[in-house]
Amino acid sequence: MDKITRTVHSNLHLVALGSNATEREHSNAELLKQAVAEIKAEGLATRRLSRLFSTPAFPAGAGPDFVNAALVVESPLPPEEVLAILHRVEASMGRVRRERWGQRVIDLDLLASGERVLPDEAALRDWMALPLDEQMRRAPDRLILPHPRMHERGFVLVPLADVAPDWVHPLTGQSVRAMLAALDPAEIAAIRPI
Repeated sequence: MDKITRTVHSNLHLVALGSNATEREHSNAELLKQAVAEIKAEGLATRRLSRLFSTPAFPAGAGPDFVNAALVVESPLPPEEVLAILHRVEASMGRVRRERWGQRVIDLDLLASGERVLPDEAALRDWMALPLDEQMRRAPDRLILPHPRMHERGFVLVPLADVAPDWVHPLTGQSVRAMLAALDPAEIAAIRPI
């Protein structure tokens, strides 16, 4: 890949969006649309937005079902600043972080920034290997990229396949399409476009 292509690619950031603020799918979908508008207003260039999907709450029983989507944004900002923008949008929409993986008005996760691995390969591998019960108790104290659990989550990969099916995980070497194909078909079947 030449330097110009690599620079353009490194300016692309993959974002997961989700809301289960209410039991009404339409209301949650509107919150995702509002979040995209606020992300644009913050200066991130939106390049591709996936379809909206209804997905079961994760973990099971964590509240109403979600509406999820994926977004590709372009910005020369470093990933830490892109994440700060996403957190500002969450706060402006009323997100309060009370419990890990609880019901939320809006959830904006920075999944990847180009081919970056942050803070380093060893830390990412440690977080990727963390058992589910530990994942539920612990949150990273710094930005981990790519998102350490994206490869296991249909509610992330199904929308992401709409907008970046050929993005390749820098550690596993798998594309979004390949990661999605490796998931349990029953999990994928429970995710439906709205």
